[in-house]
Amino acid sequence: MTQPDLKTALLQHNHWLITTHKGPDGDAVGSVVAWAELAKQNNKSYQILFADQPAAFLCPFLDELNWSVFDTQANYHHDILFALDYNAPSRVGDAMAHLIINSSAFKVMLDHHPDPDPFCDIMVSNIQACSTTEVIYQTLQSIGQTEFINEAMAKGLYLGLVTDTGSFRFPSVSAATHQMIALLFSTGMQHHLIHEAIYDVNSVTRLQLRGYAVAEKLKLFPQKGIGLMSLSKEELARFDYQKGDTEGLVNVILSIEGYQVGVFLMETDEGVKLSFRSKGTRYVNEFARTYFNGGGHKYAAGGFAVGDLQSVINQLEELLDNL
Repeated sequence: MTQPDLKTALLQHNHWLITTHKGPDGDAVGSVVAWAELAKQNNKSYQILFADQPAAFLCPFLDELNWSVFDTQANYHHDILFALDYNAPSRVGDAMAHLIINSSAFKVMLDHHPDPDPFCDIMVSNIQACSTTEVIYQTLQSIGQTEFINEAMAKGLYLGLVTDTGSFRFPSVSAATHQMIALLFSTGMQHHLIHEAIYDVNSVTRLQLRGYAVAEKLKLFPQKGIGLMSLSKEELARFDYQKGDTEGLVNVILSIEGYQVGVFLMETDEGVKLSFRSKGTRYVNEFARTYFNGGGHKYAAGGFAVGDLQSVINQLEELLDNL
């Protein structure tokens, strides 16, 4: 379907269910905030539905919006479903994936991750975009609805931009990105307050956890240009880990001179989550997909492995020549 079909769908459907991926990051939250504001301005009823609880530092961006965490016993009345910042039902977790797959509503995907599954009626995918909020902005441009971008929507759009680009330092940032920012500024959005709300809300225990990870758990492979960092369940508990405390920690490895690949491993009750980051001519998405049931962007990907932390570290180290 073409973009005009999306404009028709927005007009024809009155009950919007706005969803995003499990473990929502800044781009996910920013995307649903922006789309909820679009619903409000088009006089549509809406509900934002998360697969799990967003990190505490992201929740203030959802103030005064209608949002909830998925409940298997709840009934979500909707005639159109939006999948924002994910490209396959599996990305919302097994429980909520049943809702996405079995919903009889009209479905729309807006995303920037590669290799999307064909699970929606309209699929807006741009893997060149630096964030899904940039895809949303481009979409509003294409259907002639940028007039709906007010300060409230601009905050969500900017949240996605600043977090998914590492504060605008990744190669995915383009001239078009900065042109978008110029329009967001024109709404009266105060960008420095958004940055402060994301990055200047550390607790003492969060800083101690991050300091411990760098000082005690960083393992470097100089000949390969790869660094690993890991935290066990016990270590996380020692520092009173809260969701979001390790956000961006993997990027510390890339800041070390001479290192092009960083991997962060975090042990959970279910297994080990892996975050991969890279730069230059080193790409991590295929590696994550091939060996760790994951995927993502060329320079930023995730994965998961069943087992205890040390066994997964051992498995990873045996595969480093493939990174």
